[in-house]
Amino acid sequence: MLTEKGISQAKPKEKLYRLSDNTGNGLSLEVSPEGGKRWRFRYRFRGKAKMISLGTYPLVSLKDARSKAIDAKKELESGVEPGTKKKAAQGAKTFQEVAKEWFGRFSATTTPRYSAEVWSRLERGVFPFIGNKPLTDIDAPTVLSVLRRTEDRGVIITTHKIKSHISQIFKYAIACGLAYADPSRDLSAALRSRASKPMPSIIEPKEVGKLMLAINEYTGPIVRSALLLGALTFVRPGELRTAEWTEFDMEASEWRIPAAKMKMKRPHIVPLSTQALEILSKLQSITGHSPYLFPSTRTTSRPMSDMTVNVALRALGYAQGEITGHGFRAMASSLLAEKGWSVDAIERQLAHVEGNKIRAAYHRSEHLEERRKMMQDWANYLNTLREQAGTPVSASAS
Repeated sequence: MLTEKGISQAKPKEKLYRLSDNTGNGLSLEVSPEGGKRWRFRYRFRGKAKMISLGTYPLVSLKDARSKAIDAKKELESGVEPGTKKKAAQGAKTFQEVAKEWFGRFSATTTPRYSAEVWSRLERGVFPFIGNKPLTDIDAPTVLSVLRRTEDRGVIITTHKIKSHISQIFKYAIACGLAYADPSRDLSAALRSRASKPMPSIIEPKEVGKLMLAINEYTGPIVRSALLLGALTFVRPGELRTAEWTEFDMEASEWRIPAAKMKMKRPHIVPLSTQALEILSKLQSITGHSPYLFPSTRTTSRPMSDMTVNVALRALGYAQGEITGHGFRAMASSLLAEKGWSVDAIERQLAHVEGNKIRAAYHRSEHLEERRKMMQDWANYLNTLREQAGTPVSASAS
């Protein structure tokens, strides 16, 4: 075992040599031919023998060297290679600086649209809170607090996407020697599960565009109109198939669904976009003689079957596990949130109430002006995605 007296009396030799502390802590004193004395910590990491410096003697005393060796062993036990934390801390870059480096490489391998979506999520949900923090100062609780800001908005899928982006940035930093661990690695258990959506849906913009293009090419005008209106208004399937012409005020651009038809037994207003009004205008020339927008093929006195929309989606090549009529709601909720629309407006338009994160004080007309703008923006966005998927949009019902 090393002692202060033995260390001070250690003389240089022709070749470098080491004196072990013999305490099982991996510590040794390295004496150079010039007489310099440096503390070394020897260890194995991932099957390889390695060694790092813990400072020079007498600037670092025996007591301090042993303390540093103990700290290094603790890092090893936690799965962190000793010394990497110190290395990363020297001239540490901010999270945003490293994110820009990572994004430069990431964006070169993805489409411009997807790259823009990723960067937008970081700009809105991450940079304002930890963008200027040194990467080495960011721990798991800090990352969790950032993710909870998005989670508290009710945007669960986006929360997990942001977590994935943060993790990729830290993995890049580790590879570059700028960080020593990924603080987001074990946070999934502390977040709400994204597997909680009740019905299958399509939420990737590119795939939504393909879906809208496929719907636009559906041959039956009445069912095609139902599919288009389902996507544009994202009402519940039962509210869509039982829609009656008397519920629509074309001049006010509103669909007023009575309380008796609503799941929560409250009347509901659906602002109508110009695209929805165009579909309704052309559909009226086909089914205007019936009380229902979408009458049964057997009799105009009853609405179409509750299976019609899903059967049509299957005919378009979409499996039951990919999309259903109810899935238009999750599609709109997710993408509208990513576009920056408020949770209050989205939840109100989905006709959710207290149990679904909307205050009891909200009435059917609240957020209506914001919802009008949102519904038009949504219709325009679906048009854009459809055009990008292949052809210009034709909203015609005939």
